[in-house]
Amino acid sequence: YGHSNQLRQARAMGDYLIVGVHTDEEIAKHKGPPVFTQEERYKMVQAIKWVDEIAPGAPYVTTLETLDKYSCDFCVHGDDITLTIDGKDTYEEVKTAGRYRECKRTQGVSTTDLVGRMLLMTKAHHSNIDEDLDYRKHTDNFGKGPKGHSPWTGVSQFLQTSQKIIQFASGKEPQPGDTIIYVAGAFDLFHVGHVDFLEKVHQLAEKPYIIAGLHFDQEVNRYKGKNYPIMNIHERTLSVLACRYVSEVVIGAPYAITADLLDHFRVTLVCHGMTEVVPDKDGSDPYEEPKQRGIFQLVDSGSNLTTDLIVQRIIKNRLEFEARNQKKEAKELAVLEAMRRLEEEKH
Repeated sequence: YGHSNQLRQARAMGDYLIVGVHTDEEIAKHKGPPVFTQEERYKMVQAIKWVDEIAPGAPYVTTLETLDKYSCDFCVHGDDITLTIDGKDTYEEVKTAGRYRECKRTQGVSTTDLVGRMLLMTKAHHSNIDEDLDYRKHTDNFGKGPKGHSPWTGVSQFLQTSQKIIQFASGKEPQPGDTIIYVAGAFDLFHVGHVDFLEKVHQLAEKPYIIAGLHFDQEVNRYKGKNYPIMNIHERTLSVLACRYVSEVVIGAPYAITADLLDHFRVTLVCHGMTEVVPDKDGSDPYEEPKQRGIFQLVDSGSNLTTDLIVQRIIKNRLEFEARNQKKEAKELAVLEAMRRLEEEKH
């Protein structure tokens, strides 16, 4: 949702947003192993509602040639520094030409932080307890190079505001003739498996209005166990709202789909993917009511990607990621140091 927020801000600066997505090879060369394959990433980015078009296989260094190729007036990047493998600013050329704009980085989330949560699989990130020193210690190692602390790679807590939700929400009410479809789940680490499922659900009707019910953290923890969810309810809300197939989100939806809920939202259809449905606390089927009404449908997304699989990929690459983050941090600190020196020389 940090990436989505960047794309939202970028889209607001112009009329048409083209997003360049790097190949796996290009990322491995400059940053380290990507978690998702390029095909997964192309699909993911395309599913974000502020994106008009993607440019697959975009070069790591953005040149004027690339901007002209796609008839772009300017390019947008977050206010963190991106450097090539040899430490150059990847946006130097477009900055010099005055065809660069900047948007604010989303506080409280980074790929680094999420990776840290997965590696540790701790419960501390669901609560505001800082007493869990083991977690603190780990996130500190994760976002730190040998010395100092880069403001970009460090970890801070995400704070939800109503304004953020409004910016992400579509604000569209269901219209007469819309098919109101309800789906529910954790939607943790919102990924391409979720996108495939929502896209399939979206195709079930001519005018679909999809409402996604997100379960509270404690509920997800009850049926997923271990240390899920990795993202808290606020983070999951923004991630799902950024998807072009979703019209509305119920924050903290009840686990059992009740008659009240179906009547309140005037639900026509309830869909679930092929993943296992864990019974409710009392052993009952949470989909009992929609099944009795004959409005329940199983939808096969055709994707086998799950949150668990992503966590496994991360753990497998754990050491490479830790090395990558320390290298990245060292590079960022060197740039900060150079910037500080320049400032001092000026005065």
